Amino acid sequence: MNTIKPILIFFLLTVAALPARAELRIDITRGTVEPLPIAVTDFLGETGEEELLGRQIAAVIKANLERSGLFRPADPRAFIEVEKSIETAPKYANWRVIGSQALTQGRVTVAGQELRVKFRLWDVVAEQQMLGQQYSTIATNWRRIAHIIADAIYKRITGEEGYFDTRIVYIAEKGRQDRRVKRLAIMDQDGENHHFLTDGKDLVLTPRFSPSQQEITYMSYFGGVPRVYLFNIDTGRQEVLGDFPGMTFAPRFSPDGKKVIMSMARDGNTEIYTMDLRTRVVGRLTNHSAIDTGPYYSPDGKRIVFESDRSGTQQLYVMNTDGRGVKRISFGRGRYATPVWSPRGDLIAFTKIQGGKFFIGVMKNDGTAERLLTDGFLVESPTWAPNGRVIMFFRETPGTTDGQKQSKLYSIDLTGFNEREVVTPMDASDPAWSPLIP
Repeated sequence: MNTIKPILIFFLLTVAALPARAELRIDITRGTVEPLPIAVTDFLGETGEEELLGRQIAAVIKANLERSGLFRPADPRAFIEVEKSIETAPKYANWRVIGSQALTQGRVTVAGQELRVKFRLWDVVAEQQMLGQQYSTIATNWRRIAHIIADAIYKRITGEEGYFDTRIVYIAEKGRQDRRVKRLAIMDQDGENHHFLTDGKDLVLTPRFSPSQQEITYMSYFGGVPRVYLFNIDTGRQEVLGDFPGMTFAPRFSPDGKKVIMSMARDGNTEIYTMDLRTRVVGRLTNHSAIDTGPYYSPDGKRIVFESDRSGTQQLYVMNTDGRGVKRISFGRGRYATPVWSPRGDLIAFTKIQGGKFFIGVMKNDGTAERLLTDGFLVESPTWAPNGRVIMFFRETPGTTDGQKQSKLYSIDLTGFNEREVVTPMDASDPAWSPLIP
């Protein structure tokens, strides 16, 4: 698959100096956040094509911000008057009276195949500009421009990096449970631009994104033997990493993308190994009679979290990258699995099984402050947004009268109060969140 990379031009639009006032900011470190009222107008354009793109871009921006749970876009029917230019400050009183604290305006210009988009973010309460930028790309990339603008707004108001200009790779599923067809699929984080990466002839499992580039690993069965592939999303180039008998999950990348870490069963025992992607040299990290599996690097590359039953039940452990210093970190009731270190380094997400139910939860990287965010008949495979504030996972519902189960993707933020389905064309499982697209 070939992905077009847009050329992005950044500049700060200037406005007259205004008196300094309190800055508009959302504190997202609190448990719950009241969504900030924001108005997003349709971006202006001179031609019918430009006006259409302007409406589409504004719609994607609003959808991204609303879905984050931190913003409440105003109903356009409440707008009193929409400015016909973005070159001068708006009439702030018109936006305050409808309750908006922030305002986003923009303009779209199309020249041949080139698309130029300018936008401004205004603090309606302080009556000053917060942000102004311009982007240039090919016209077909308008949706990505919208995601980038939404990220810029998110960052300016929350102080945190956005996560909208990202992609999700996952397993698309259909068919009866005993004849399930599983294909590798990819889409934008909002479910758009969906397409398949494999044809469904071979079973595929557990895709993993590299944290440093647009590359994934996934596992596929070839002749009954697990085979791991490397797939470059931008170039479409695919190569075989190797055949790994006894492997049940695809490897995960190290933070620098130079190694992968995996679990394999050899001589009847499952241990954790690493592979150097340049030399293909494999090294063993654990040596224990118990099952050690599900390894994941910390974002600084200094530690590894994994699951093991070495204490008698399935629990989470942390060790150094040389396999030394193993320490158990989960001590709650139930069993723990699928640990995933937050990109921020402060938390570890996990699946918990207790009392016949599954939970998605988080804990600090030393095992303290455990919090359960959601539960269900089966919830599994948490994956972090690159800003470490949102988690995606899949939820499977019990079988219907004909024995068929349904599996859907969901996202939830760290408050646990903003759970939303991510709509896919068919059943979905095993999501993996990309880093921000370069």
